[in-house]
Amino acid sequence: MKLRREEIVIGILFLGTLAFMYSLTHVVRLIEASFLENTWIVKLSFNLLGYASIFIPGYLIFRYVRSTSYLDSTDSSCLLYLARMCINGSDPIIGVDNVSQNPYQRSAFHEAALILFCFFGLQLTYLTWGLMQEKVMTQEYVDKNGVTSHYKDSQFLVFVNRILAFALSVLYILVTKQRRHHAPLYKYVYCSFSNIMSSWCQYEALKYVSFPTQVLAKASKVIPVMMMGKIISKKKYEYYEYVTAGMISVGMIFFLSGNPEDRHGNTVTTVSGVLLLASYMVFDSFTSSWQGALFSQYNMSSVQMMCGVNLFSCLFTAVSIAQQNGFAHSFHFMSQFPKFIVDCLILSLCSAAGQLFIFFTIAQFGPVVFVIIMTIRQGLAILLSCIMYQHPVTALGIVGIIIVFISIFLRIYCNQRIRALRKRAQIASSIKE
Repeated sequence: MKLRREEIVIGILFLGTLAFMYSLTHVVRLIEASFLENTWIVKLSFNLLGYASIFIPGYLIFRYVRSTSYLDSTDSSCLLYLARMCINGSDPIIGVDNVSQNPYQRSAFHEAALILFCFFGLQLTYLTWGLMQEKVMTQEYVDKNGVTSHYKDSQFLVFVNRILAFALSVLYILVTKQRRHHAPLYKYVYCSFSNIMSSWCQYEALKYVSFPTQVLAKASKVIPVMMMGKIISKKKYEYYEYVTAGMISVGMIFFLSGNPEDRHGNTVTTVSGVLLLASYMVFDSFTSSWQGALFSQYNMSSVQMMCGVNLFSCLFTAVSIAQQNGFAHSFHFMSQFPKFIVDCLILSLCSAAGQLFIFFTIAQFGPVVFVIIMTIRQGLAILLSCIMYQHPVTALGIVGIIIVFISIFLRIYCNQRIRALRKRAQIASSIKE
């Protein structure tokens, strides 16, 4: 089969990408060897170089293909099909997008059993995930000779989590009936990048702040979410949302002021922890806002979103880790400390299974029930972490925690109350008409 000119150019750009990545790998390793201490800023710079080695050539190919008539070709080559999926998405087919479902009335017992299944599934997966996350990033591993060491490569943990989540989402899609996927694959790149950045910041932050501080920061991410909603979607918020956001901020200030671990840390550690937590919240807020926009525009299922995001997350992190020789370092750490393998597998399984529980819970009971369950999980996570790893919390810190969780439940109540009032008003107006 004769190759088109566009396919030859794409092939040259692809080979150029491989050569660029190979050259950059050697440059990164030479630069990395010159640093006596790899701070989080240095690690972040190397990570971004790795992501750029994928993003820049990919962007060039994207711009080139869009500037030609290649996508309008009538050929049936695999490369053309892949290019269309990445840039245009699938062609919409009217009448086959909605997956047929057979709704049935659940009994009270079935309803209670199902909600308990979701509750305990989410609690088990995410409480275990939180404890394992803190253990891997903060606790020392001891080998058979008594040698101790900390694991330091946060990006490898992100990669392991994402590749297992990607595998589970692909398996789920293959065994269940899904609606037709329309979104261009490149649309996932943005939230995939922000997703791996938020996860990386989350892992790195545990080196500088306690786990309870991180959990409270996550509970407070409603503030940057509102900011991102204003910026990206021009969304308007109710008065109570601003009030509860302010209460959450006050609660966080109380907790941080009364947390001996964070208060007595040196200035560099404190600043690093705050910067990483702030970055986590910004990236995570962008991820949820961008995903919300994709859901509205393309109406894909949650598992399809999970699959698309994790696909690019695996690609970005795998290239970056390979460039820094991170796979060799991590496998060497595994061979020296076999317990790390078990911890890593449990961490990844809980993360992937937790995502499936999230989608199932929201599908069955809606986002309100899910938020309540996860809010309870956050409170239990702080309690378990303080018990397991002896984190001291003062009375002022406890007051701060209480304020944060009261604010969250108040936010849920006000949201449901306003929705109910609006629904009644609509029904009343329709009756008058």
